[in-house]
Amino acid sequence: MTTLLETPLPNASHRGKVRDLYDLGDRLLIVATDRISSFDVVLPNGVPGKGAVLTQISAWWFDRTQAVVPNHFIRLADGTPADDLPFELPRELIGRSTIVRKAERLPVECIVRGYMAGSAWSEYQKSGTVCGQELPPGLQESEPFPEPLFTPTTKADVGHDENLSEEEFIDLLGMDVANAVRLRSMALYKYGADLALERGIIIADTKFEFGMLDDEPIVIDEILTPDSSRFWEQAEHRIGRHQEAADKQYVRDYLAGLDWNREPPGPELPQEVVEETSRRYKAIFTRLTGQDLKL
Repeated sequence: MTTLLETPLPNASHRGKVRDLYDLGDRLLIVATDRISSFDVVLPNGVPGKGAVLTQISAWWFDRTQAVVPNHFIRLADGTPADDLPFELPRELIGRSTIVRKAERLPVECIVRGYMAGSAWSEYQKSGTVCGQELPPGLQESEPFPEPLFTPTTKADVGHDENLSEEEFIDLLGMDVANAVRLRSMALYKYGADLALERGIIIADTKFEFGMLDDEPIVIDEILTPDSSRFWEQAEHRIGRHQEAADKQYVRDYLAGLDWNREPPGPELPQEVVEETSRRYKAIFTRLTGQDLKL
C-alpha cells in the first residue's frame, strides 16, 4: 500500500500536521493524509492507510453523534457529481476526503480524561493535580476517575499547547460558549466511551475541537480517532501499570525510547513500527465500526 504525504489540489487554504484543507466557499474539503506527528513534530515517513482510518472513523462517529452534538460533517467525498467540487477528485483521495460546513475555529482543544494516563499521570505523581485540578491522594496509573475531567488547552499554531484554568477558558471563549463547549465535550465523551465499552474498548481520554457556525459551537476536524484518543483493550486493562496502546500512543512510546530532543526534524520510523501502527489503526476501526476500511 502506498503512503500519501502530499495532496496538491487547487484552492488550498491550510496545511495542518495531518490534514490538508481546500476552500469550497461555504464548505471545505478536508483530506487526511498519512502523515503522522508526535510531540508536535511531523515525522518524515507516514503510515499507510492512516488517513483513510481517520476520515472514515470520524464520519462514522459524526453520523452517530449528530443527535448528541451538532457537527460540521456533510458527506464523505466519493468522486461523484454529488460532491459538487470545482475540480476532479483524484482516485487516491477517495476514502480519505470529507466535505464539511465551514465554521470559525475556536482557539482551544477540549480534552476529556476518563482515566489516569499519559501527562495526567506524570503531573499527578509530582503534584497531586491533573492540569491544575486537585485530586484525592492515592490514585494509581490507568485508574478511572470518579467522573471524567474536562481539561482544555490552548490551540497553538506554533509550539506546545498550554493548559487553561476554568477562568482562562471562560475569558477566552465567553461564559455562554465556554459552558456549551464543556457540556458538549463531556456528552460526546460519555456517548463514545459507553459505545466503545460495548465493543470491549476503553476510551481513556480524547480531545475535541469546536467551531462557531450560526452563533453555535459545533464539533469540527475529527472525533474519537486513534490520533485524538487513547484506546485500550478492556480485557487487558489493569490498574497500576501502563496500558498497551491501540492508537498513536504506540508511536509515542517508541519515540520516547530514542535519544531525540523532540525538536524538528523528527526521526524516521522503522518499517516494523510503521507496519504495526498501520495494523493497530485499521484494527481499532474495524473493532469500533464493524466495517471494513475502504481503501
